Amino acid sequence: MKKCGLLGEKLSHSFSPQIHSCLGDYSYDLFEKDKDEVESFMQNKPFDGINVTIPYKKTVVPFMDELSDSAKRLGSVNTVVKREDGTLFGHNTDYFGFSYMVEKSGIIPKGKKVLVLGSGGASVTVCAVLRDMGAGEVIVISRSGENNYENISRHGDAEVIVNTTPVGMYPHPGASPIVLSDFKKCEGVLDLIYNPYKTALLLEAENLGIPHANGLTMLVAQAKESAEYFGGKALPFSVIDSVTASLSMKQKNIVLIGMPGSGKSTLGKKLAEITGRKFMDADEAICEKAGCSIPEIFKESGEAGFRKIETEVLTTLGMQSGLVLATGGGCITREENYPLLHQNGVIFWIKRDIETLPRDGRPLSEKADLHQMYEIRRPLYERFADFTVENRFETEDIAERVLSIYENSCH
Repeated sequence: MKKCGLLGEKLSHSFSPQIHSCLGDYSYDLFEKDKDEVESFMQNKPFDGINVTIPYKKTVVPFMDELSDSAKRLGSVNTVVKREDGTLFGHNTDYFGFSYMVEKSGIIPKGKKVLVLGSGGASVTVCAVLRDMGAGEVIVISRSGENNYENISRHGDAEVIVNTTPVGMYPHPGASPIVLSDFKKCEGVLDLIYNPYKTALLLEAENLGIPHANGLTMLVAQAKESAEYFGGKALPFSVIDSVTASLSMKQKNIVLIGMPGSGKSTLGKKLAEITGRKFMDADEAICEKAGCSIPEIFKESGEAGFRKIETEVLTTLGMQSGLVLATGGGCITREENYPLLHQNGVIFWIKRDIETLPRDGRPLSEKADLHQMYEIRRPLYERFADFTVENRFETEDIAERVLSIYENSCH
């Protein structure tokens, strides 16, 4: 079996092994190397083929015996094949990957003014694709160049925006390189980041109703072309969409919101049992963080203190992938919790007849008029939720309903 893998500096959260396991009959390992280890690695060639990621796409170029036209044009290599005579052939599949991402997104750059955020290696590839697609004007925004973030307002008429920077990427989600609402003519946003699934930039695009796409499709598309070089045979284009959908489903969290006592925890445990996912109960995580029970938190710090801890917990949980997450009934009362849950999650509002909601052990429910509480919270649940599911049946039936909706949403 051929030995392939990924060369980079920090690879612990890479999706590449999962992708390549679906694409070819070869092993695929992570070769995490410091800068001073790359030369020895490339000279020893302990591989049959490798992908190369940040920050070594230019570093490996001098070790190539031959470069493809794409690699020559872009000045970087992300796919290396060791030929039978031991020589190394370098290619760049990012061009194909980004081209496919743009076409799949439905965003048309032809004749448009495009703003490319970032001036690194990915930016070079993106600009080449955009120009080849007939973009009217391609402006690169860097930190210190002629066009930078201090004078970016001069390009407020941009129609398409592409983010090639790591701003907003895991493990530091929530940041955005720009305020999208400043660009009144924007009609499409592309972000090369794929973890989180929706960056702050894409969440703003969604909120503004602007078509958008993340970098997962690009990642899979470029991997498909790499796999063809590794395996020596063509793969159908359909594999890109099927692998992307599979990864999307594994990456996204199933998030449950709803009134206290609506059955979120019971349903969440059943969903975790069926899918093999990890189940997390936000209220339990809050108690663990605070070192005491929820009634004790309310007694000591009031609702405001509880909500503060809740947001801190959701910040941590929302960054994770592939969870089933049951939230507290009032998490929707803080708008800042929405992006935390939505960045990697599909959110389900679990509705249950108010008359059947239990009150014991729930500080707010014990004292409140639940009908009044529901009427106040109902528009907030509607705001947060991607889908609504009634809790009127057996738990297993509801779980199957949630999973059916979830799987369809990932395609």
